[in-house]
Amino acid sequence: MKKEVILTGATGLIGSKIFTALNEKGYSVKVFSRNPREAGTKLIGAEKYVYWDYTQPETWRNEIDGVYGIIHLAGANLFAQRWTKKYKQEIIDSRVISSNNIVNEIGESSNKPVVFVCASGIGYYGDKGEKKLNEDAAAGNDYLAKVCANWESEAFKARKFNVRVATIRTGVVLSNDDGTFPLMQKAFRFFVGGALGSGKQYFPWIHIDDVVNIYLFALENELMRDGINAVAPEDVTMNQFANKMGKSLNRPSFFKVPKLGINIALGEFGKSIIMSQRAVPEKLLKSGFKFKYDNLNAALENLGQCS
Repeated sequence: MKKEVILTGATGLIGSKIFTALNEKGYSVKVFSRNPREAGTKLIGAEKYVYWDYTQPETWRNEIDGVYGIIHLAGANLFAQRWTKKYKQEIIDSRVISSNNIVNEIGESSNKPVVFVCASGIGYYGDKGEKKLNEDAAAGNDYLAKVCANWESEAFKARKFNVRVATIRTGVVLSNDDGTFPLMQKAFRFFVGGALGSGKQYFPWIHIDDVVNIYLFALENELMRDGINAVAPEDVTMNQFANKMGKSLNRPSFFKVPKLGINIALGEFGKSIIMSQRAVPEKLLKSGFKFKYDNLNAALENLGQCS
């Protein structure tokens, strides 16, 4: 009998690729979506497409009973708009309240999941300069760090029901399909690419293929618990990243975007994207996880070939 997995946020960049990977590995996937009909056209082959409103658990609670695991990715898009007071609250609620409601329904279920894998972000640590950050490093105090910390705190409450919980602190995802990477590529191709801010800050990157594999590894591996840094082993500064990206595209990389310009253009969100987070994937490396792209040159070469 196939193991059942619930997947929220399945139509997003990471979610859609996790959906494909789960199907290929023989899992039976229940897709939780705000638009089940649209999800059904984008994600072919799910066991079920369930209407998902995190504020109305009564509409989906019965789907939890008996599943093997839950992968929770859903949350308001950080890049969708400027961080107004209202939107900042939506960012928090869509993560914290949704996780709280999932955990509550896990508690009410007769046959509880074995594992709950919840998304998080490397922004958990805040701006830490050159300090190397393993999973035991303290959370930061800025807005995004508090969002991540509160998000994880709600997910960890599932432990009281003997559910294994892993939170995936994902770095900047390199993918040609969506996210910030295509925008950066475009700037370089128009000869205006370069570092953001001072360029001295550490830039915690991860290839999309490795992100997907990390989620499945966390789903299946008993050792994967608590916070997990989903970043590549090779740490680079923003200057180093820009230089390597420029070389991979045969373009210059000296058009820096100053910190002031970023803050004016993007507001509080701009501050978050130029923080320095020298994160180390210590748990993954110690547990034997094999990165497909453990160095930036290989990742950029792959993405260049696929673009």
